[in-house]
Amino acid sequence: MFRITHYIQELLHPTPLTPARKPAGPVVVWNLSRRCNLTCKHCYTTSADVAFAGELSTQEIFTVMEDLKAFHVPVLILSGGEPLLRPDIFDISHHAKALGFYVALSTNGTTINAENIAKIAAVGYHYVGVSLDGISATHDKFRRQVGAFDKALHGIRFCRDQGLKVGVRFTLTQENVQDLPRLLQLLEDENLDKFYLSHLNYGGRGHRHRKEDATHLMTRQVMELLFDTCLANLQAGRMREFVTGNNDADGVYLLFWAQRHFPKGVEHLRAKLSQWGGNSSGVNIANIDNLGNVHPDIFWWQHHLGNVKQRPFSDIWPDTSDLLMAGLKQTRRPLKGRCGICQYVDICGGNTRVRAYQVTGDPWAEDPGCYLTDEEIFGKVV
Repeated sequence: MFRITHYIQELLHPTPLTPARKPAGPVVVWNLSRRCNLTCKHCYTTSADVAFAGELSTQEIFTVMEDLKAFHVPVLILSGGEPLLRPDIFDISHHAKALGFYVALSTNGTTINAENIAKIAAVGYHYVGVSLDGISATHDKFRRQVGAFDKALHGIRFCRDQGLKVGVRFTLTQENVQDLPRLLQLLEDENLDKFYLSHLNYGGRGHRHRKEDATHLMTRQVMELLFDTCLANLQAGRMREFVTGNNDADGVYLLFWAQRHFPKGVEHLRAKLSQWGGNSSGVNIANIDNLGNVHPDIFWWQHHLGNVKQRPFSDIWPDTSDLLMAGLKQTRRPLKGRCGICQYVDICGGNTRVRAYQVTGDPWAEDPGCYLTDEEIFGKVV
């Protein structure tokens, strides 16, 4: 995840460069169930409104949680499918909070209503992220359900009115890029806390729809809009968070943006971005799926590292006998093509490896989602 707000703040109010802090354990995105009331076009879990056999029981989840806590995992993102369809979701959530995790809920928002909002508020999730793919009909088309937008917006408002930190997640494609300005305005109109733009990644149904991935020029225009919007919010004293995911070239592109807007801060920003280091799949971000299989991140469902029913996560995660994990955990990954010789690899870390794998069959090939030009990555731009 790339924290736009954090780094633009560094341009406005620089902080001393201190030694980089290494997280004690990875953030874990946990797909508690594949059951979902929607069938979204770009779903990476290929969920459906049916019961999936073999999903972890409540007690199995509690046991895994205790191992995660002992392994110093700081954050649990409870996801699905639609996690609120699990009958035991509030038991799971309360247990996670009691163990001291930062607990986030990742939901499509349509199942949040007057009947369950009190239970949601009682958990006290640190953050609730709701997916919106556009405004009204655009969102409904992506979610394949008429009225999905209105239900999700009602869910967002329920959470906001209960004092929960709530934000919008948006997956960028050519089919919905035109709705981005209105979504950013929605953030302002509804007084929401966070906006997360996810670049399309090629997993699940997203693999089938990769031809609809935003073009490189479109992506650059979108990032300019996000940077400008974030700056305007900060200058107006609004501490709204803007973040992106699944394209670590965003960090490099911010550097180019800063060259035009804050040239005196570029050297400082580059040092801070290098400390960030970009993609952390297999290192600082992990995934457990609904059956207990562990993956390097949420888009690597075709690659199993082990199963928490047979082996503790704390044993699976450090194991580099798996060749993919061995490569991901290298300080400099065995990158090829443009990624292998890019002058900004210290910032992006080689970007998203699953896109390279889905397109070429080689996880170390250059990332086809990188929207930087050859002149930018090979020349002396910054």
